[in-house]
Amino acid sequence: MTIARDGLREILIATVLLGGGGAAAGYAAIAVCPWCWLIAVPLLAMWGFVIAFFRDPCRKVPADDGLLVAPADGRVTEITRLDHHDAIGGPAIRISIFLSIFDVHINRAPCAGRVVKTDYHAGEFLDARHPESGARNESNAILIEPDTAEMPGPLLVRQIAGVIARRIVCRVGPADRVERGQRIGMIKFGSRTELVVPASRGLEPAVDVNDHVKAGTTVVMKVRPTTPVTPP
Repeated sequence: MTIARDGLREILIATVLLGGGGAAAGYAAIAVCPWCWLIAVPLLAMWGFVIAFFRDPCRKVPADDGLLVAPADGRVTEITRLDHHDAIGGPAIRISIFLSIFDVHINRAPCAGRVVKTDYHAGEFLDARHPESGARNESNAILIEPDTAEMPGPLLVRQIAGVIARRIVCRVGPADRVERGQRIGMIKFGSRTELVVPASRGLEPAVDVNDHVKAGTTVVMKVRPTTPVTPP
């Protein structure tokens, strides 16, 4: 199992407190009191959970043109058409994905392109399922201009912290080039990720609310095919 480098600090701390020191203390206690395994086993389970949380599985990224893949693992909680979005510069479609503590938390680029800018905002730590978490929580926005004229842009990926998440990691910056499905960061522990795209440029959702998606693999939007005009 591949581990995300951004989780090495937390894994080291968990190993010292739970997997190493915690387990040693638990085993020592078991030698004195056999029933103390009720304490040692949960400590080891917590250690294993921390390691599993930072897993970074390989993903097979779709190669077809005109597709946007999910920027995060999780459950689709919202597909909303907005009259105007400042970063997009007009009408937009927003797809929100809730990441539970059991989902992979690596964020990936929805398409190939160039990072125009990133914009970090400090904020609160409401539950990521709260309707106002997108506006009030700590967040980081990544604006991407797609490589091809077929794919409308710009596109926005927003990393939003949750009630447990306390650190947003962004691994790209202005002028960086990204490939579809490329790792661009992560949000530590439960969180939310939004994908915002132009609403009037031929993109349509390919998922429904409550669908479970995988970053870099699940197609969440497609460019609407144009109907050829038959001459009279």
